[in-house]
Amino acid sequence: MAHIIVVGNEKGGAGKSTVSMHVATALARMGHSVGAIDLDLRQQSFGRYMANRRAYVDRSDVDLPLPDYRELPDVSPDDLEPGENIHDRRLSTAMAELERDKDFILVDCPGSHTRLSQVAHTLADTLITPLNDSFIDFDLLARHDGATGKILGPSVYSEMVWNARQMRAQAGLKPIDWVVLRNRLGAQQMHNKRKMGEALENLSRRIGFRVAPGFSERVIFRELFPNGLTLLDLRDIGVTGMNISNIAARQELRDLMAELNLPGVPINF
Repeated sequence: MAHIIVVGNEKGGAGKSTVSMHVATALARMGHSVGAIDLDLRQQSFGRYMANRRAYVDRSDVDLPLPDYRELPDVSPDDLEPGENIHDRRLSTAMAELERDKDFILVDCPGSHTRLSQVAHTLADTLITPLNDSFIDFDLLARHDGATGKILGPSVYSEMVWNARQMRAQAGLKPIDWVVLRNRLGAQQMHNKRKMGEALENLSRRIGFRVAPGFSERVIFRELFPNGLTLLDLRDIGVTGMNISNIAARQELRDLMAELNLPGVPINF
């Protein structure tokens, strides 16, 4: 069975598509067979990122690893079982096709609550939740009293993950390994970083996730998207003199892949 990685939260602008692309292509570069699905049927940032990569490979002489990206298939309402949701069928059909020969399937979820996202979370072996390093995004996980620092209760997203865990337990599946990424870290605002770190560590023990460092805010990520490139592709496309920021970004990706602790993936690559 393929190991299913779901990248999800319910807030846009946290870097889900960037994380999805880099994790999927890093796994493909290591020789794993990787499938990929974008469940944001409206914006499709991850799907467009993949399409940009395919177009770049087709027009250049560079052979870059390409995950097997699939769009959700169309399903006729006449083919549904009584009471079956059409989106459930579309997702299950795509997953079944990919699971035949894939080591990993990466599913990128939209930045909102949808039926597809809800179902995808129940399928996750590993759940990656990128967060901007601010208390605005912390509110995605829990309600927080700014005066006392106390956690007042879980957010609707945390409750959705809890429900997904319960459904997996009832089905006899292994627990979700939930990893929260502190994404888009800035170089300044050390006091806020420390407070965010303390709040996340406290919350992680209460609702059961691991905290991992994600990507810092860097211009390079905006430059890579139009050609579907990632940090690990730079040498392949002829970039020889990488600056300190690019080197640091590559190390962040290596640290992320090690922190995910995916099956069959070495700590260093």
